[in-house]
Amino acid sequence: MKKLALIVAILCGAILIFATSEFPEWGDPKAPANLHVSPHYIKYSVKETGVPNIVTSVLADYRGFDTMFETTVIFCAGLSCFLLLRIFNEQTEEQGVYYRHMPTGIVIHFKRDDVDIRDKDFELIDSKLVPYDLIIKTVGRVMIPFIQIFGLYVIAHGDFSPGGGFQGGVILAASIILLAITFNLKTAISKINEKTLGVLSALGVFIYAGIGCLCLLLKGHFLDYGKLAKILPVGPIKARALGMLGVEIGVGIAVMAVMIIIYINIASEGKHHEGL
Repeated sequence: MKKLALIVAILCGAILIFATSEFPEWGDPKAPANLHVSPHYIKYSVKETGVPNIVTSVLADYRGFDTMFETTVIFCAGLSCFLLLRIFNEQTEEQGVYYRHMPTGIVIHFKRDDVDIRDKDFELIDSKLVPYDLIIKTVGRVMIPFIQIFGLYVIAHGDFSPGGGFQGGVILAASIILLAITFNLKTAISKINEKTLGVLSALGVFIYAGIGCLCLLLKGHFLDYGKLAKILPVGPIKARALGMLGVEIGVGIAVMAVMIIIYINIASEGKHHEGL
């Protein structure tokens, strides 16, 4: 099976490499993209979408399908990491359960999986062996709200300045990861738990696809944001800009949740009880 998989991978790679020989030279002014596509975006983007940031108009409007499936790929990546890394039952009750305290490497053995006892033991280890750093915790506590505000700003103003759902989602996730690093993983999970992250990761994709379906219900094409003017007190051009803002919010939610899911499972080795 491994040999077959290797052969398939080599053949697919060879086909892709061979296909690149038909591509136009990099930066060729006579390439179809430079002759037809790019000039249209540059000339008509603001007029057709009402968004001054051409990058945002291309990603969320002209290439809306592509970006939606990129968001879906991110969701699938988070789901795959969860299924591969998450560990619910480490050992049977007869064998006992072993937990490793990540910061110190200390292994704790339990006859049964008692979460309350385990957490108390970890707290005792933290108080005795993990030094309390007032500066790190204070700086983290001060920085986290500003990081989150900036992440929301990046999402909301992606149509006017560099940014958008992908960048803003990563920044929001970084704030929660910073909370886990400066305090501990248990504190971060108490603020946003596993079930909430799972719902948010799916909700982000649902918002994106839902806006597209709403356009269909309004007798337009999928992701034809201009049709939203029928239910919004704005014209079609402004409606397209607001539609793009909606999908950017969906992307931001999905990216944030998936990034946190991946960090928690890697940092805790899929156990979620203790991590870096």
